[in-house]
Amino acid sequence: MIKTGKTGVLLVNLGTPDSTSTGDVRKYLREFLMDGRVIDIPFIPRWMLVNLIIAPFRAPKSAAEYRKLWTDRGSPLLFHTVDLKEKLVEKLDSSEYVVSMGMRYQSPSIESALEELMKKKVKKIIVVPLFPQYASATNGSVIDRVMEIARGWQIIPEITFVSNFIDHPLFLKAWKELGQEMMEKKKYDRFLFSYHGLPERQIKKGSVDNYCQLGACCNKYSSSNQFCYRAQCFQTTRMIAAELGLPEDKVDTCFQSRLGKDPWVQPYTEDMIKKLSSEGVKNVLVFSPAFVADCLETTVEVGQEYKEQFEEQGGDHWDLVPSLNSEDTWVDCLVDLVHSKS
Repeated sequence: MIKTGKTGVLLVNLGTPDSTSTGDVRKYLREFLMDGRVIDIPFIPRWMLVNLIIAPFRAPKSAAEYRKLWTDRGSPLLFHTVDLKEKLVEKLDSSEYVVSMGMRYQSPSIESALEELMKKKVKKIIVVPLFPQYASATNGSVIDRVMEIARGWQIIPEITFVSNFIDHPLFLKAWKELGQEMMEKKKYDRFLFSYHGLPERQIKKGSVDNYCQLGACCNKYSSSNQFCYRAQCFQTTRMIAAELGLPEDKVDTCFQSRLGKDPWVQPYTEDMIKKLSSEGVKNVLVFSPAFVADCLETTVEVGQEYKEQFEEQGGDHWDLVPSLNSEDTWVDCLVDLVHSKS
């Protein structure tokens, strides 16, 4: 039998500024927010909003936020993804697979990662966007960018994508292990699952036959809402809570990171904190299952800012479960995802 090329695996995470300087953060924000799948308004008003308002005024504040989590290794999101890639390389058969990684925004770019794979003469590429729940602004944007780059190639190998992986047993097990480790140290009154938010209009755009009502329709996961980001988040909560044996009345799902004045998916995490405080809840364990690597939204927003809000309103303990980062069970999950697409 003639030996053909290996299978390429491309891991893609969101991206991060190259440094905490205001200039680098502004550059990152411009690329990120100019993506039409992130801010889904026509190009000219989007350009004006991003380049004349958001990037100039938000960059200094965001740079200060990034300095809170930056380490000697740089951005946690970047080095955790590097560690994940290296562990995946160790677990995959090197005679069959070659692995590269890229960021949707900034460096290393998706384009450079694909070039790396093509130089290895791969016969097939498996693209794994590192976002558990599908959203047009994340997974959709990665898929869009990969296809845009591939359109310029003379030879296009087979390319396949992992759309989402919220129900993968090892994904759920990885969160269970991290949650159990925290729960062995302390007793908690409530368990909060905080996901990155999206504008409601983006959810409705993807609604099948106008099924989505942004309410009770997310209480059941079905073929009608399988690609609804909000429904996937609620389903992720239910599955992780079931793995941990958490009582339903002690579990809440909410959404963070709002931008602008348009309504985003609810309930908002800030409102949930007020609700918990009004109910006399003192000890909360928080999960952020929309992120597989610790980053600004987990370490700073959930781990620090929301913690301060909770304590200011009378709470005692607000503890954040670390992201999956490069935990072994999470690596095993990726191995299985790759094999399932091979």
